[in-house]
Amino acid sequence: MSDKPASFIPAATPATWLGVMGGGQLGRMFAHAAQAMGFKVAVLEPARDCPAGHAADHLLCAGYTDAAALDELAEQCVAITTEFENVPAQSLARLAQKRFVAPSAACVSIAQDRIEEKRFFTEAAAASGVLPAPNQTIASHADIDAIPDALLPGILKTVRLGYDGKGQVRVKTREDVRAAFDGMQGVTCILEKMLPLAYEVSVLAARGDDGKAVVYPIAENVHRDGILFTTTVPGPNVSAECAHKAQAAALALIAKLGYVGVLCIEFFVLQDGSLVVNEMAPRPHNSGHYTIDACITSQFAQQVRAMARLPLGDVRQHSPAVMLNILGDLWFENGSEQAREPAWDKVLALPGANLHLYGKDDARRGRKMGHVTFVATTIQQAQDSFRAACAILGIAA
Repeated sequence: MSDKPASFIPAATPATWLGVMGGGQLGRMFAHAAQAMGFKVAVLEPARDCPAGHAADHLLCAGYTDAAALDELAEQCVAITTEFENVPAQSLARLAQKRFVAPSAACVSIAQDRIEEKRFFTEAAAASGVLPAPNQTIASHADIDAIPDALLPGILKTVRLGYDGKGQVRVKTREDVRAAFDGMQGVTCILEKMLPLAYEVSVLAARGDDGKAVVYPIAENVHRDGILFTTTVPGPNVSAECAHKAQAAALALIAKLGYVGVLCIEFFVLQDGSLVVNEMAPRPHNSGHYTIDACITSQFAQQVRAMARLPLGDVRQHSPAVMLNILGDLWFENGSEQAREPAWDKVLALPGANLHLYGKDDARRGRKMGHVTFVATTIQQAQDSFRAACAILGIAA
C-alpha cells in the first residue's frame, strides 16, 4: 500500500529536510531524534503554539488540507511522515505525488476507520494468527434492533476520531446502545463484544521500504479512564509464548500492509491466554516512549531511519523499564484550581528516573503533559522507583 512516486530520489541524507504532519508531542520527539542524526525538520500544523513547532527548524502554520502549504512542505522536504493518525489521508496522498511519504495514505486511511481496520485484521488473520473481537457496524436504529444477543455486553465506538477513551461507551443492552448511539448524534459506530480481559499489551514494529522489518520487546500496558497510565517492559504477566505470538502477529500485519515506518499494534490478552488484536496506530506510540531510555534505537530514531530509507536500528532493550504517563491533573493539588509545578526535583532524585516534558504551558486535567521512564538493572528496581514517584506525585500506584 505504497504511494511512492517513481521520480523520488532514493536515499535521504543528513542535512536534508524531513517533514512532519502534525504538531504534537510525538512530532516534537521525532524532531529531536531527526536533528540528532543531522536532519532538519519542517512541521505543518494549524496551531502556532505547538510542542513540535517549538522544536522544529521550520513551522508551516496552516491547516492539514491547505494545498499551498502541502506543496510548500513537499518542495522543502525529501520525505514526509505523520505524527498522528487523524491527518487527512487525502493530504498524505497529495504529498506522495511529489515526495516519499511514510506511512502511506492507504495505510493511514485503514487506521482512521474502525470498520476498515477490523476488516483488515480479519482478512489478515490467516497470516497473523489473531482476530479482532466480534463486532458489528451500527449506522441506524435498524442495526441496533439486529444486534445478536451474543454481542452484548459490549463497547460502542465511533468509527472515526476516537482516542484516549473518547468516542466510546460501555453498553449492556440494546436500549443502552440506542441511547449511546443517539448521544453520539447518530454517527456511524462499531459495537465490539466485551471480552474477559486479563491484561493489554502493545507491540512496536518497524518496516523499511526494502521490506526488512524489526519488532521491539512486547509492552504490558495499564489504562485509567481510557488513557494509558503505565507501560512496563518486560511485562510482569507476559509469558514467552504470548510475547512470541504477539510479535509474530505484528510482523505479519506490517508486512501485509506493505507499511513503511513505525507501527504500534495493541492486543488484548484474555483470561484463557488467547490473543485478540484491538487496534493499530500508524506512528510512534505512547506505549513506545520507554524505547527512548531503555533501547538501543528509540521508536523516533527508527521512524527517522524508515522514512529516510536508512537501515533500521537495533531494537534490543538494554534495561528493564516502567513508563509513567504524566497528565495535567498533577498540576492541581487536592482539587485546587490553582496550577503549581509538580515536585520534579524529588522525582529526579529517584534511581533511574528520566523525565520528559512536552513543552505545554497550559496544564489541563486529562491532557498529556509528559512522561517519566524508570530504568534499572531489574524490573523490580524500576517498579520500586515508579511506586516512589507515584507517592511523591500523589498518584495511586
